[in-house]
Amino acid sequence: MSSLSPLAATANVAIGGAVGAVLRYQLGRLMTHWLGIKTVTTFPWATLTANVLGSLAMGLLAGWMARQGSGGEQMRLLLGVGLLGGFTTFSSFSLEMMLLIERGQISYAMTYAFVSVLAGLVGLYIGLIVMRLAA
Repeated sequence: MSSLSPLAATANVAIGGAVGAVLRYQLGRLMTHWLGIKTVTTFPWATLTANVLGSLAMGLLAGWMARQGSGGEQMRLLLGVGLLGGFTTFSSFSLEMMLLIERGQISYAMTYAFVSVLAGLVGLYIGLIVMRLAA
């Protein structure tokens, strides 16, 4: 259990999330500057880059925290949940997938991947339909 108060834990997530969101925004601007507007609107290079970098960073963080043992709750909240969550939630998805795979729960991992992508697309589509009907 966390030794941080609920307020301190929330503050860590909020601060990390704010920094992660700004980094994600700036990555998009940088990719647009480097590749040009036509390239980044033809294929989502910035999102792909954020997802891959976020997943790499989550792997590094999880590996580092595993070696440290206990006492990393503040770093987990600040960097894992906050910063990487604000930068990309795909990093959390990747970590959870790998944990399922490492535990030998391959059918759960494949179900999680399939349902996550399909339900995400369906949810987005429903949201679009609702807003189009409301217009």
